[in-house]
Amino acid sequence: MRVTKYSHACLRLENDDAVLVIDPGAFSERVALDGVDAVLITHEHVDHLDIDALADALAKRPNIAVYTHPEVATKLTALDGVVTTVESGQSFSAAGFAVRAYGGWHCEIHPDVPRVVNLGFLVDDGTGDTVYHPGDSFDVPVGAHVDTLFVPISGPWLKISESVDFVRAIAPRRAYALHDALLSNAGLKLTDANMAKLARCEYGRLEAGSSLK
Repeated sequence: MRVTKYSHACLRLENDDAVLVIDPGAFSERVALDGVDAVLITHEHVDHLDIDALADALAKRPNIAVYTHPEVATKLTALDGVVTTVESGQSFSAAGFAVRAYGGWHCEIHPDVPRVVNLGFLVDDGTGDTVYHPGDSFDVPVGAHVDTLFVPISGPWLKISESVDFVRAIAPRRAYALHDALLSNAGLKLTDANMAKLARCEYGRLEAGSSLK
């Protein structure tokens, strides 16, 4: 499985000729959707869901399948006919990948800010190579093997100790930064240094468009 990180919170996963994209939001590059077969949406916030970009991709590839929580699906009337709803705990297949949904809620920003639904997605290419994208949550996929974890490192709803504890709780082979567009270069360097020191696993941050296997 080839994983390409695009800006902020967008991942593109490729296996043979299949392409799965998670959270193509307004902060990420639209090229992430080129040739896509299926899209997973963790939640409704614009930095994770760019409806116009999805509509444009669908115009080019009408067979694209979109998977998301039922509450998010209500925001996707422009994509009627291609959206499949999934719930936390559900397993399904998307673009040939085995996927399981976890969690249920976005982390709290403030008690006065209503929380929205959020699903984390664990993706398996069939060889035991797994990738976990938690969206805007620290929901641990209890009982699951996570080889590669993408961990949120910035946002109005988190502090770095939570990111560290999240990685430690999952204990992946390796972890990479996610949700990273909100930090300055100085902030990225400081956060990366702390994460690398404290994560207790291999940790790194991929520049937009960089890939790993």
